[in-house]
Amino acid sequence: MDLMCHCSSFLLSPENPNAACSLSLNYALVILNQSLPRFAPLLWDHAHVRVCADGGANRVYDEMPLFFPHQQPSHVRSRYKPDAIKGDMDSIRKEVLDFYAKLGTEIIDESHDQDTTDLHKCVTYIRDLTPKIDGSEQCILVAGALGGRFDHEIGNINVLCRFPNTRIILLSDDCLIHLLPKNRYHKIFIQSSVEGPHCGLIPIGVPSGSSTTTGLKWDLKETAMRFGGLISTSNIVKGEIVTVQSDSDLLWTISIKKL
Repeated sequence: MDLMCHCSSFLLSPENPNAACSLSLNYALVILNQSLPRFAPLLWDHAHVRVCADGGANRVYDEMPLFFPHQQPSHVRSRYKPDAIKGDMDSIRKEVLDFYAKLGTEIIDESHDQDTTDLHKCVTYIRDLTPKIDGSEQCILVAGALGGRFDHEIGNINVLCRFPNTRIILLSDDCLIHLLPKNRYHKIFIQSSVEGPHCGLIPIGVPSGSSTTTGLKWDLKETAMRFGGLISTSNIVKGEIVTVQSDSDLLWTISIKKL
């Protein structure tokens, strides 16, 4: 069974990585139309590609200067310029669109496509932009993916299932979510200074006939999980490494600490 490692080192300063986690990934950042998490500048620094999904550009324009109250807003906005803005263009304000267009941001109007979400469009753009990067070596961080309308949250979670071979991490101020593809041995390095201890494992798509973990307060031992039955919520990480094996795709979620 193939090993797949996971590590939330993007929540740590790039200058101070965790030596215990040797996972080296190429990060991209997608910003959706929800309030930026408090660690948004940190995610920006880790990313090599930054894409705003439609109204996410409003968030960068309005909220990034709030992280730097002693700097001129115009300087902050120029420094935090997205590489691309992509989506239906039904949420972005005209002055924001004009501002970034003048700075050279690529504007991609996909209003003709109403069958996929803005996040789906952004993930496709990033994958097409970096075809030489293997899916296991790339990680797409999604800020503003949780909170707000429930159908939007479910749509974002569905994107994880639409791209099961691409590392995509949904982030909010409170937690992160990503997919653990089935029939893999997953090793999760816990960044205890910034995440945990609360966590959960949730079967997605189909029930899990057998899931096994180590490193949790309430470990699963060939446990069956399904909606309408048992799912692992409000669990607790005990150590620095959690392992997971399952015969179905699972969502892994862990809380992010208020530092």
